[in-house]
Amino acid sequence: MVAAMKRRSLAALPLLAAASAVLPGCAAFGSDRSGIVVTTNILGDLTRNVVGDQVEVTVLMAAGADPHSFGVSARQAASLEQAELLIHNGLGLEEGVIGHVEAAVAAGVPDLAVGEHVDPIDYSADATAGLPDPHFWTDPVRVGEAVDLIADRVIEQVSGIDAEQVRADAEAYRAQIDELHEHTTALFGRIPEEHRKLVTDHHVFGYLAQRYDFEIIGAVIPSGTTLASPSASDLKDLADAVAASGVPAVFADSAQPDLLVQAMAEETGVDIEVIPLFTESLTEPGQGAGTYLEMARSNAEAIAGGLAGH
Repeated sequence: MVAAMKRRSLAALPLLAAASAVLPGCAAFGSDRSGIVVTTNILGDLTRNVVGDQVEVTVLMAAGADPHSFGVSARQAASLEQAELLIHNGLGLEEGVIGHVEAAVAAGVPDLAVGEHVDPIDYSADATAGLPDPHFWTDPVRVGEAVDLIADRVIEQVSGIDAEQVRADAEAYRAQIDELHEHTTALFGRIPEEHRKLVTDHHVFGYLAQRYDFEIIGAVIPSGTTLASPSASDLKDLADAVAASGVPAVFADSAQPDLLVQAMAEETGVDIEVIPLFTESLTEPGQGAGTYLEMARSNAEAIAGGLAGH
């Protein structure tokens, strides 16, 4: 009797092993999925304004991090495949995380690549020309569209969500973004046409330039990523362009040293003001760009101040 029971127990082991191999996958990709994982802190802020406290939102990128170079821990990588929804920028922005994002999507995690759905544009200058520009958040109108996209996807994918509340929160937040756009339009309207020209440390304001009718003279780093670096000829070419255009100020990311911009300014032989902007990432609260709205308003006021008064 005992021997027979032992034989039946042993015979069941392969079935149990097979079941255990399947069940974790079902748990990870079935009913045990929970929460929303967002790659960048800018999209994280948008998402939290849409969902409120209805669902946990995990943001991978810490305040002040560079989205082009930030990486994730093993625990963060695992969280991507346990999410009910993965929200990322797309268009090549998250260079250090794209492999993990693709793996999660391949494993069946629902995702939203926000930048791909807000009428993206291509870079138009230097070595980046023709490549997709991921920096859509410099245009508040597109950010408003992103809010609606996020709300739609959350309602579609996240269980137990109050759809009416999500819609109401998204509408209220979008109204604030519309006000930001109106404020920005008014600020930039004070800039003389001959001064509506931008020089930055890298190509990041293409969407802003398109929306508010600026001419982009160039960038110190002739690329859309902070991972690139300029050559001596790059600096000389840009210095010549700046001198010819008469642009009174150049703009550098506040999180990056402005030594390259200073060097370029010195190369022109004219007095050029270097003004810091928040371009790639939010800051900690109280440091100037704790939210998207604060970031965009601060940048608009800095650009207007740098170009309108000259």
